[in-house]
Amino acid sequence: LIGLACDKCGVCVITRYTYEVAPVFTVMEKAVLKKMIEMIGWEDGDGLFNAGGSLSNMYAVNLARFRHCPDMKECGMSASPRLVLFTSQECHYSITKAAAFLGIGTKNVYVVPSDERGKMIPGALEELIVKATREGAQPFMVNATAGTTVLGAFDPIHQIADICEKYGLWLHVDACWGGAALLSKKHRDLLKGIHRANSVAWNPHKMMMTCLQCCAFMVRDQTNLLQHCNSAKASYLFQVDKFYDVSFDCGDKSIQCSRKPDAFKIWLLWKALGTKGFRLLMEVCQQNERCSTIYHNIQNIHNKLFQPQPEYTNVCFWYIPPSLRHLPDCPELWEKLHKVAPVIKERMMKKGSLMIGFQPHGDRANFFRMIIISPQVSTEDMDFVLEEIQSLGQDL
Repeated sequence: LIGLACDKCGVCVITRYTYEVAPVFTVMEKAVLKKMIEMIGWEDGDGLFNAGGSLSNMYAVNLARFRHCPDMKECGMSASPRLVLFTSQECHYSITKAAAFLGIGTKNVYVVPSDERGKMIPGALEELIVKATREGAQPFMVNATAGTTVLGAFDPIHQIADICEKYGLWLHVDACWGGAALLSKKHRDLLKGIHRANSVAWNPHKMMMTCLQCCAFMVRDQTNLLQHCNSAKASYLFQVDKFYDVSFDCGDKSIQCSRKPDAFKIWLLWKALGTKGFRLLMEVCQQNERCSTIYHNIQNIHNKLFQPQPEYTNVCFWYIPPSLRHLPDCPELWEKLHKVAPVIKERMMKKGSLMIGFQPHGDRANFFRMIIISPQVSTEDMDFVLEEIQSLGQDL
């Protein structure tokens, strides 16, 4: 309810490109960013709220490129060598989109293999960096993912940071999904090493229960790099001789001028719940009780887990209908199983009982991917999901 109230207020207020037009919301954004930066483990930093995690990742790629090749801001692609960045095969697709949008090119996104749990393999990363350099390219950035979209895996940030420091590369951590684990004493080690990142994307509108949209991009920087990278110095807005501290004018470091006061949503929730309250919510979301229940039930009612117990709240599994239960683990089973999830998804949508995503993964057949994101989800809800899938697929 608090989040909804904030969202209603946000619709009615003006934008926040300068302190003078929205002083309260400008200060709120600074306060929330300061708190989030503190939780990452930085002593200081910069940042802004923007229109989504994809945009946060685009900010990161652009900022890393600017740090590596600042002349590109004025001279464009003619000032650029062949730049390449590195990310895991489990990363969010927005990294590839950012490379396309910014003119880097999707072929210059080097995809690093992941292990069976979905984590980037540091040794493979270093091999690709060496390979790219030998080919005459200039590596400039590595994207690590803290909470992958499909499997909920967390890349080994410490090891990746060691490699980035060795080769002088910008390290961005896409923690849009997994950032909330920083609030939990039990689970924050999933992001061990995040304080070594140059930039971080974190979406409170995911597991922190705020309304869409509420997305933060933060930089470990005290040189005003974000401002230098994005500023256009429009004199009708961003005068330097105002009567107040113009560092509060945040609009010029954003690629947007008009922005809603999204930080207000998380600011008010933080005031209402406190850090301890947020921590409790996160630990309820991430507790093992419900996940353990569904893992146990999946294996007992003709389902098959995609992998052993995952790190986060992503639960991936296959439902095996009666007609396929006699088959051994063979190509015929997986070929037929690939067709099961789409049919059940269609049936649940038409019935209006559930909406659970499905997808293939590499050469693996279509499977269900269920994300537990709300503290209000109960073990009874988990039981209903599996019972409904079984009911809808009983005749397949």
